[in-house]
Amino acid sequence: MAEVKLLGLWGSPFSRRVEMALKLKGIEYEYFEEDKKNKSPLLLKYNPVHKKVPVLVHKGKPIAESLVILEYIDDTWGDIGPPILPKTPYERAMARFWPKFIDEMCIPTLRRASWSEGDEKEKAKNEAATLLKILDVEVKGKKFFGGETLGLVDIAAGFIACWFGVMEEIVGTQILNKDEFPNLCDWIEVFNNDNFVKQNLPPRDRLVGKYEAHYQAVKQARAA
Repeated sequence: MAEVKLLGLWGSPFSRRVEMALKLKGIEYEYFEEDKKNKSPLLLKYNPVHKKVPVLVHKGKPIAESLVILEYIDDTWGDIGPPILPKTPYERAMARFWPKFIDEMCIPTLRRASWSEGDEKEKAKNEAATLLKILDVEVKGKKFFGGETLGLVDIAAGFIACWFGVMEEIVGTQILNKDEFPNLCDWIEVFNNDNFVKQNLPPRDRLVGKYEAHYQAVKQARAA
């Protein structure tokens, strides 16, 4: 029986964060692919509150919420592999701040900018540009958000580097461009072309198919 288990979804950016962290640390784990429409008894047992992935199970004890899991991984296996969080208190505080900014403000706004229509879409696009500009300034002059090595903020921002680009392609709009966000676009190029990252992102063609199906379903629902 594996000491570490992960309940996830192949196309979830939150689930992929945890897989990336485990592999960065070199932690062996057993993976369980979940079905959003038919949640397993294991998922309902280990995350009865939110009933969502990812859930990390370590020695029979579950930990939910991707950012919480990432910190748990770094705390538990701190002496193995590269650190996910920096060591000094101030740098750790900043490394915690930006993922929350991404999850609570950026991702919901980027999704609205992709899937909504009309005035709501235009408002969300303007809001998204404002938020992305903040990140553009933050990553200026850096290879990764934390400096020279991949860390917590980069792993959390993977949605912007990979998933959001696919969403823009599907809906035929572009918010994130080199002219307005040169530093963020440079970071995306570095992130997506990093050998370790490339091995741990979902297949792009499969992700395109997933979001294309979602977009068509959204349009059909609006037309009904």
